[in-house]
Amino acid sequence: MKSSGKKVVEWPGGNLDFSAGCLVMGVLNVTPDSFSDGGEFFDPDKAVEHGLQMAAHGAAIVDVGGESTRPGSVPVSAEQQVQRVVPVIEALCEKTNVPVSIDAYKYEVAKAALDAGASIINDITALSDERMCQLVVEQQVPVVLMHMQGTPAMMQNEPKYDDVVGEVLEFLLDRAKRAEKLGVPKDMIFIDPGIGFGKTTEHNLSLLRNIDKFVASGYRVLVGTSRKRFIGSITGREKPAERIFGTAATVALCAAAGVSIVRVHDVAEMIDVVKVADKLRIQSQKF
Repeated sequence: MKSSGKKVVEWPGGNLDFSAGCLVMGVLNVTPDSFSDGGEFFDPDKAVEHGLQMAAHGAAIVDVGGESTRPGSVPVSAEQQVQRVVPVIEALCEKTNVPVSIDAYKYEVAKAALDAGASIINDITALSDERMCQLVVEQQVPVVLMHMQGTPAMMQNEPKYDDVVGEVLEFLLDRAKRAEKLGVPKDMIFIDPGIGFGKTTEHNLSLLRNIDKFVASGYRVLVGTSRKRFIGSITGREKPAERIFGTAATVALCAAAGVSIVRVHDVAEMIDVVKVADKLRIQSQKF
């Protein structure tokens, strides 16, 4: 099956142009405890400044989150998340035309974020709350459906699969088709295998080695590998910020395989990686 065909995906709140290949989504954690940059952008002014910097560096989307979903993390109330993300989203939407997405699985957070100007929902539970699906339909916004085994608090305890690629892909296709039946247009659905969310290093590597199967599913694919623990386990880099080159290897692989969006912390550097990988992929297709 061929990937979703439109080069430009448009909706009332924005558009994404895939004509040049893979796009970069910048991560903006408005949290005190995210695994990679916890606390660095907890201050709203610093968060807005960083979001604008990512947009200036070429990010096609700025993904704002008010709750850490690192392994072992504790859930944050919807009220707290709203207090964290809404001022940042409002300021970003006033100062840039780059679409802002909300990284949330709670309906109240997503609704408040959309009301503040966000125009994409990035849901790590793949719309497990049906109200979230209704919100996507009502607001006519794109949605990212991610796979996760368990919950952030427990997901890395002992993740097990008989066939990680088959099981993750089947789950995502089921959720995507369900969303379509409920009224979400296919072009507005992105599937994310959830690297690091209830997966061992070998599970993550298996998913990345077979990412072309997700690309061939008929849905656009988003992948987030940036600075994650499995990269550290391979490279020996304990500090997340030191995993940029390991991240670059996974980003290059994904872009070359036809992934539509990569979610990263280091936007400027990964823009360069994607540009080269896209050019190599396009040239190789001519022969």
